[in-house]
Amino acid sequence: MAKVHQNFTITQKCELSAGYCLLHLKPASGKLPEGILPGQFVEILAPDNATMLRRPISIHFVDYNTDRISLLIRRVGNGTNAICDLPEGEALDIVLPLGNGFSEDFEAGATVILVGGGVGVAPLLYQASKLKDKGIRVKMVYGARTVDELVVAEAFKPYCELEITTDDASAGTPGRVTDSVCFREYLKEAAMVQCCGPGPMMKAVAAACKAHGVACEVSLENMMACGLGACLCCVEKTVKGNVCVCTEGPVFNIEKLTW
Repeated sequence: MAKVHQNFTITQKCELSAGYCLLHLKPASGKLPEGILPGQFVEILAPDNATMLRRPISIHFVDYNTDRISLLIRRVGNGTNAICDLPEGEALDIVLPLGNGFSEDFEAGATVILVGGGVGVAPLLYQASKLKDKGIRVKMVYGARTVDELVVAEAFKPYCELEITTDDASAGTPGRVTDSVCFREYLKEAAMVQCCGPGPMMKAVAAACKAHGVACEVSLENMMACGLGACLCCVEKTVKGNVCVCTEGPVFNIEKLTW
């Protein structure tokens, strides 16, 4: 798929709790590039040279009816702060779509479990919507440290059955995502588990899937500075050697990883 470099206008900005910001963007050209896949990402040029390198951000949602993409960003440094500080109506310089996405080719009626934690839930909303459109039964486990971090939980409800877990028991099931009723009850019958979030969480999910013989994909969050495989910042060790996450991933089947 050809990469596109263009300006996007911020049509709506929502400041959420726990340092999260939701941006809705439309291309200045009026049309989104065709074929954007769940799990792919964009590279954004930070305004006012806040950072030398672009910031990689997962694509949260794509609406081709309105030619709008949505990005869920957590403020963690100069680059993401500069992006989120821009007001509605301003433009962002973006390269997209980058990387490889989640699998979507399942039999109608199959069950797929999505597991997300922190800002790792971002790419799973678009995946949930695509799977539902294909007649796939989607279970979503949304994990957070506390209730304030469940910033986009409501957005998942039209597309899947949602279970929430929190480390501090402030909402949903107390404990980790692997403690959830959804994960434990549906794991054996799932066609696949697809996961994105903190490294320890993804490794725990991967281990559970291996133990039950269930296929699993994870979206790695290595630092992808260039998005083109040139800077070598995002190298990950796999069973076939070191690869760049930005070009070979960010989504990997766990059988290809050395976890």
